[in-house]
Amino acid sequence: MSIKSLGAKIFAKRIRKKINKWANNPIKTQKRVFKQLLNTAANTAFGKDHHFRTIKTHEDFVKEVPIRDYEELRTYVDRVVKGESDVLWPGKPIYFAKTSGTTSGVKYIPLTSDSMPTHIRAARNAILCYVAESGKTAFVDGKMIFLQGSPELVEKNGINLGRLSGIVAHYVPKYLQKNRLPSWETNCIDDWETKVDAIVDETVDENMTIISGIPPWVQMYFEKLKKRTGKPIGELFKNFELFIYGGVNYEPYKATFEQLIGRKVASIELYPASEGFFAFQDKQDEKGMLLQLDSGMFYEFVKADEFFEEQPKRLTIGEVEVGVNYVMLISSNAGLWAYNIGDTVMFTSISPYRLVVSGRIKHFISAFGEHVIGKEVEQAMKEAAEATGVMITEFTVAPQINPDNSELPYHEWFVEFQNSPDNLEDFALQIDNSLRKQNTYYDDLIVGKVLRTLKVRSVQKDGFHAYMKSIGKLGGQNKLPRLSNDRKIVDSLIISIGK
Repeated sequence: MSIKSLGAKIFAKRIRKKINKWANNPIKTQKRVFKQLLNTAANTAFGKDHHFRTIKTHEDFVKEVPIRDYEELRTYVDRVVKGESDVLWPGKPIYFAKTSGTTSGVKYIPLTSDSMPTHIRAARNAILCYVAESGKTAFVDGKMIFLQGSPELVEKNGINLGRLSGIVAHYVPKYLQKNRLPSWETNCIDDWETKVDAIVDETVDENMTIISGIPPWVQMYFEKLKKRTGKPIGELFKNFELFIYGGVNYEPYKATFEQLIGRKVASIELYPASEGFFAFQDKQDEKGMLLQLDSGMFYEFVKADEFFEEQPKRLTIGEVEVGVNYVMLISSNAGLWAYNIGDTVMFTSISPYRLVVSGRIKHFISAFGEHVIGKEVEQAMKEAAEATGVMITEFTVAPQINPDNSELPYHEWFVEFQNSPDNLEDFALQIDNSLRKQNTYYDDLIVGKVLRTLKVRSVQKDGFHAYMKSIGKLGGQNKLPRLSNDRKIVDSLIISIGK
């Protein structure tokens, strides 16, 4: 065992104990974080406007600080972007994470000297929890790759600006620098396809042990490797042990990945975002990710089916239940307050608090009152694929409100297959049956003949890549929405693939 491996094992045990301490005291931990956040930000412009000095309880906080998304917080963020100090958090941010919003255009999410370390610690701790649980450390001596955005930053009023994954690249610990790929030069390539080709060149003969990234873009990397060498990834990288992913649900890609790799590989799911690193998978045999309650973030939750009410009830961590779909709000040491990150989550455990991402509050189909969410369509696709032996590359779903030939409306699934089903209609029926079991509203609409059963439309190979490229979102942190309540995405998809 190398010195690095031995050190990792000792360090992992120590970190696991620290995590257990706050995870076993969730309410006390969150109360402490809540108090620290309010005290620290009391003299900021936001703190003064919302009377932080007078807030003593969560009920006080709810009265003073309304739920906001980026657009509603923008008047404060714009002041920060212009260079003003002490607006949302003491001083100025050290970075802006640049993201693309669906309604707000470009968004500038502040990262402060207090919040940035929490991103780095959570990513590190996810791996250390795996070490503590499995006892495996040999992978730390191999090469590690993180498929991410460019680390090149630009300056905006004295503050560095870039994509979150690119910013994080500046924080790779010195003891991992020699193990890390790709090279800085390759990481800075803007065109994603060119970048992946260069990454293949740099890694094809290396001892890769950890591979990390958003599943569809890692899949693209694996496919290029297999095409280059003719070997499954597990044979090419004999010591490849750990796949780390986030951003989208891995389950729809899992069968394809296992075929590309040629063997099973342990995986760790992460829940990072520009607004914070919220959770990570801390146990291999447990469903869900451990919510980071001691990372400078105070969490609130609103039941998803109540979210659009005038004054929805905001719950603290001690009030949530397993199996309920919640919109997650955060208040953080980056200066975000009662901030709607747009995600919906569902707890799988409350001892400790583990959750899964169930979708986006704005990404659903309810054209007829069915309110189908991301978790449901992903589960339906998983069950249908497993039942039929089909593997998929990507998919998205939209309503067809005005079909031709006077037939009933339906949900239209656009699917790119690795191997097509023997009978597309039977495959569609498998999905439909699963969706009806999960969602009683959808089932009622089918039974009541308001909707007909869903249709699956096959997308040509690399069709989704072509679409993402056409809108300038190929690779990096970009993700295809699983479902939409209108046809904007699928109509653009049809145009981009010429069908």
